Amino acid sequence: MLENVFSPRGEREKNSLSFSQPPTSSFLSLSNPHSVDGGQRAIMYDRISGVLPEPVGEGTHLRVPWLQTPHVMDVRTRPRTISSVTGTQDLQMVNISLRVLSKPDVEMLPAIFKSLGTDWDERVLPSIGNEVLKSVVAQYNAEQLLTQRDAVSKAVRTALTKRAKEFNISVDDIAITHLSFGAEFTRAVESKQVAQQEAERARFVVMKADQERRAAVIRAEGESAAAKLISDATRAAGAGMIELRRVEAAKEVAATMARSGNVVYLPGGSNMLLSVPGR
Repeated sequence: MLENVFSPRGEREKNSLSFSQPPTSSFLSLSNPHSVDGGQRAIMYDRISGVLPEPVGEGTHLRVPWLQTPHVMDVRTRPRTISSVTGTQDLQMVNISLRVLSKPDVEMLPAIFKSLGTDWDERVLPSIGNEVLKSVVAQYNAEQLLTQRDAVSKAVRTALTKRAKEFNISVDDIAITHLSFGAEFTRAVESKQVAQQEAERARFVVMKADQERRAAVIRAEGESAAAKLISDATRAAGAGMIELRRVEAAKEVAATMARSGNVVYLPGGSNMLLSVPGR
């Protein structure tokens, strides 16, 4: 009896509960989660309003399937090598390579996605890199590229950084990694270096001969002055000066012989051999 009385009300409550659940469950059923990894941003494309103006940060986010499509872009600094064959101011062909570290401007990712897509580095950097290399290298001759490499690298860095900003790309570092010329120019440079080395060697020989000549002149002047002093002293002191020099020389010889262990002293005179004891 009670069941028959309350059963219609129970069914009504059940039906009301079934209609009160959709706000949350229907939203979750219509939403599809997507993840954005570290160092990445997602550009959301909406079929109604187009590309959304704000990039989606790292983490897990919800989107409406079919209506919204995320496009993940890497915003970390990435290296790229740009090579170009161009001509110098003196019409020498040069092969030059750059290493470029670049990344997109995070705030301008929607604009980059609209104009360049997700492969922005493939579309822009090779083109503007070759353009900058050709314009900068044409301002220097071949010898300046070798002797003023820092100045050339600085000029390339300034021009390429300015050009990349026009596409909302930030350049962190630029370095010249390779620089080579044609075979004829390389042989000409080697011949010039050999000639310079020969010239330096000849200059050294001339300088050495001049120094030796000056040393000989100074030595001769010193000997002449010493001889003059001795002559003046001999004239002033007479034979006593010569005898004093003879005694000093004898003392030096005796001192030298005394330091030697293989010296035998023999008496002077004509009977020197008779005084040697026999065996």
